[in-house]
Amino acid sequence: MKFGKSICVLNVGGTRYAFTREVIRDFPLRRVSRLHACATEKEVLELCDDYDRDRNEFFFDRHAQAFMFIMLYVRSGKLRFVPGVCELSFYTEMLYWGLESAHLDSCCQKRLDDRMSEIGLDSLSEEDIRLSGDESQSLGKPVQRTALTGRAKWLEIIRKTFEEPDSSLAAQLLASVSVIFVIVSMIMLCASTLPDWDTAKRNTVEEHRIVEAVCIGWFTAECTVRFLVARDKWDFLRRPLNIIDVIAISPYYVTMVMARAGIPGAGLGVAGVILRVLRMMRVFWLMKLARHFLGLQTLGLTLRRCYREMVMLMVFVCVAMAIYSALAQLLEHGLDLGTQNPDYASIPAAAWWVIISMTTVGYGDVYPVTVEGRVLGGMCVVSGIVLLALPITFIYHSFVQCYHELKLRSARYTRSLSTEILQ
Repeated sequence: MKFGKSICVLNVGGTRYAFTREVIRDFPLRRVSRLHACATEKEVLELCDDYDRDRNEFFFDRHAQAFMFIMLYVRSGKLRFVPGVCELSFYTEMLYWGLESAHLDSCCQKRLDDRMSEIGLDSLSEEDIRLSGDESQSLGKPVQRTALTGRAKWLEIIRKTFEEPDSSLAAQLLASVSVIFVIVSMIMLCASTLPDWDTAKRNTVEEHRIVEAVCIGWFTAECTVRFLVARDKWDFLRRPLNIIDVIAISPYYVTMVMARAGIPGAGLGVAGVILRVLRMMRVFWLMKLARHFLGLQTLGLTLRRCYREMVMLMVFVCVAMAIYSALAQLLEHGLDLGTQNPDYASIPAAAWWVIISMTTVGYGDVYPVTVEGRVLGGMCVVSGIVLLALPITFIYHSFVQCYHELKLRSARYTRSLSTEILQ
């Protein structure tokens, strides 16, 4: 900014905010920070509604209360909806100031997704975005580059590239490569359990080592970069998928260190068994596919939100299993009426029959032989169907809701990605 005073005043809907030029330059809101790069009043008026040179005051004819909540986000880092204001109206204000739905807290993101789902929108229309400041027409201007300068901005771009596969074209390409490595690693893991694998491995030992080394190297590099660019290192280390990554990668390096030390894996005893168990943990790399497939994301989000219903379902099953297994052991073995069934010699043994009956699997390996036991078996099957069906309704509705939320988010990412490709 090459004109005006050192103090800049933002007048938003009649509410005035005073900032220095340095604060305006590094302001988190893109529309405000772009004011610093303006060289003429004409460029300023493209970003605001009016400008007073004498007082160096910028006028914005926007919702004052909404901007107050946006300023709370600037100060505290938490963005929530204004009580009594339509979610879509507040979202329009966010777009005007250069914020996205990802800046909202998770609870407000859910409200926005529900609201947009009710009216059948994947995202706001181009007219709404144009009315909120004509952001779409100014995406290609040089002044936007000020929002991407600095080490922190580049780290954020790298973080999104690795953590959010739909955030950009580069992120999608990186995710595709990661999926290929996961599939190759899983094929190698499955093939290693075949009877003829040892013979094939001896014939092509170098090829197998190269493939394994390349896969492990990719996963190591990916995990390292994601750790280095993570916002919160401790939160990154606590995530289950990241813990699985470390556990699955470490046996390869431990094996290499021990081989260099002249200790063969087969001679490690208990340590060798532990290493083989850890190597088998690679199968959990399939969970990495949840970052790239909507179905797995929906399943994980549903389980996380419905953990109370899942616990309630487990309690129902455990209580019914305890009651029916005790009664089955008593009727089939405990009364000693001359027809003792050895399959029901104990309550734990009867519990196996109860669980396969309640889930209507019925392997047929264990079954009652007395009339009383068969009557109890019928009651067990019917009650199992009822108990399992009770919480399913809640889980089903949560699954549908989670699917719509993730579908809306994916549609917004796809829309922004299409804009990036066209540019």
